[in-house]
Amino acid sequence: MKIIIAGAGEVGLHLTKMFSVGEEHNIVIVDADSSKSESINSRYDVLTVTGSATSIAVLKEIGMSNSDLFISVTEKEETNITACTLAKKLGAKKTIARIDNQEYLSYQNKKILQEIGVDHVTYPQKLAALEIVNLIRETGVTESYEFAGGRLSFFAIKLEKNASVIGKTLEEINRTKSLNYRAVAIERDEKTIVPKGKDIFELGDIVYVLSNKEGVEELMKSSGKEHIDINDVMILGGSRIGTRTAKELQSHFNVKLIDSDEQKCLTISDQLSKTLVLNGDGRDTELLEEEGIKKMDAFIAVTDNSDTNIIACLLAKKLGVKRTIAEIENEDYIQIAENIGIDTIVNKKYLAASSIFAYTLDAEVSSMKYLMGTDA
Repeated sequence: MKIIIAGAGEVGLHLTKMFSVGEEHNIVIVDADSSKSESINSRYDVLTVTGSATSIAVLKEIGMSNSDLFISVTEKEETNITACTLAKKLGAKKTIARIDNQEYLSYQNKKILQEIGVDHVTYPQKLAALEIVNLIRETGVTESYEFAGGRLSFFAIKLEKNASVIGKTLEEINRTKSLNYRAVAIERDEKTIVPKGKDIFELGDIVYVLSNKEGVEELMKSSGKEHIDINDVMILGGSRIGTRTAKELQSHFNVKLIDSDEQKCLTISDQLSKTLVLNGDGRDTELLEEEGIKKMDAFIAVTDNSDTNIIACLLAKKLGVKRTIAEIENEDYIQIAENIGIDTIVNKKYLAASSIFAYTLDAEVSSMKYLMGTDA
């Protein structure tokens, strides 16, 4: 398959990594920034071109007429839509654009985009918000995903010292009980292990498990995870992810949202009828205590700054919050954040890359999940 990717940022880089494994694809990367293109070229066997994704001359030069898939994931939504329109006119069989505007998700607007040449769209903020909502509903896990219409659930669970499976092999565990779940991967010391019968679970392992509905309770018990009843949730950051998450949660939980921008708080409060919106610095311990952080069951940090999200979650954990979720866009910070005690990491760019990658799978594959922090 000939795949052309416009945008050599983190989403483009991650897509290149995913496409470079397994099947042989002919991959071309286009970016106006030569340093980004060169960075990808030094790591992967792909063709890189420096130029604008909205230049007809550039698109013709890279052979758009015989391309199977064109993906535009630059930072600018307008560029992505324009590039997909041109790519389709020049012969691309399928086009996908990254968007940052929720209005394009409506059925009518999607139809308009398809008419001008954009076959599919991916909206990273929505994907991240849905991921957070799922994690709040299923406590005790660091990642979750549903397969087969909800009949199977996929979880990532960090093994703490009270997990009964530590020190045991898969064979031993399987001999003692009839399991409704299966360990399919282990992340240990930044390496990915596909476990066999003789492999032993160790303290600190992040274990990826596939379970049916009957197995979830036993799975949580074996991994030493207690079910946490979530009632009160505090969100730091009035970003699109924070706002959408609050909108999804406010009908089922008591939600407070904090943002440092007063004008943004006024705008958000008009959109969220059941959420208490507060103006202030979420790193301010006094403010957090004033607003009852010690009574919170979950704390979600989704500001535009990864450092702020990490610090705020650590502070929340120190003040007694049972469940912390941080949006971290800097890939280098993900492993560190997991190791210092933040319960769950969300990365919208990884989620966007995974959703785009799903469009390239064979017809026999109905769904897929990229395991963050692993090579799987």
